[in-house]
Amino acid sequence: MMSATCMAEEWVNLWPGAAPGAPRPAAGSEKVQDGGRMTDIEVPQFSVVLPEKSKATGAAVVIFPGGGYTILAMDHEGRAYAKWLAERGIAGIIVKYRVSGNDAFKYGYPVPFLDARRAIRTVRANAEKWGIDPKKVGVMGSSAGGHLASLCTTRFDDKFKEEGADAIDQKSCRPDFSILVYPVISMEPPLAHGGSRKRLLGAEPAADLARHCSTDQAVGKTTPRTFLLTTSDDTVDCRNSLQFAMACRANGVPAELHLFPKGGHGYGLSGATAPPAWPGMLENWLKGVTQP
Repeated sequence: MMSATCMAEEWVNLWPGAAPGAPRPAAGSEKVQDGGRMTDIEVPQFSVVLPEKSKATGAAVVIFPGGGYTILAMDHEGRAYAKWLAERGIAGIIVKYRVSGNDAFKYGYPVPFLDARRAIRTVRANAEKWGIDPKKVGVMGSSAGGHLASLCTTRFDDKFKEEGADAIDQKSCRPDFSILVYPVISMEPPLAHGGSRKRLLGAEPAADLARHCSTDQAVGKTTPRTFLLTTSDDTVDCRNSLQFAMACRANGVPAELHLFPKGGHGYGLSGATAPPAWPGMLENWLKGVTQP
């Protein structure tokens, strides 16, 4: 555990034994590339960044870095988010979920989703110890991490045989709010991001699986309130976010959508192409979500 003023990273295993859904790769498989990018994740883990107690709101955000289900952009879509949140009184829990560009790792669906659900439940299981209100636990994901966050946002009632082995798995994995940053949403052409779809579902996924994982089609009355950010020139078609927002509107789910004309993709909070206003917009939205 660390605070925003002490960023010495500590990784903790998500699962008590072997993580379910795929065999553990050989020791030493995990790689850290330029810019803090991680791939070939050996063991799914999490790292906690807590705010100073004087600032704490009791809220927490579980963070899923993006990277096309191939790498994790851990620095600017993980650590930077956690620090920014902690400075605003919100605990940030960074998740190192299983991804790889190597099919031999067998990290397709539902493996990353199992890790994501476990992370949300882990936060609730440790809520008292970490000073978190279990009813103020949100998710935040960028790009493919946004798709993973949107799966958590819409498919929290799904059941998996790999779950239920311990007390943590008995906790709810439904987030109380959701932040989707230039997210992949659809797994169906023409809106699907090809790389993310291939890594998660395979080269030629069954139509029903692609539909199941297209989260705009899974929004319902119990979907939590959502903040969405995209740009018109995003390489992940901005209509992914628009379709999700439209589904929220159809189901009476509060959603705030920001569509900027320029920005591209993968800019995080402060990249060169990032719309300057967006972090402030998120901060204002979070005040309404996390404060009494």
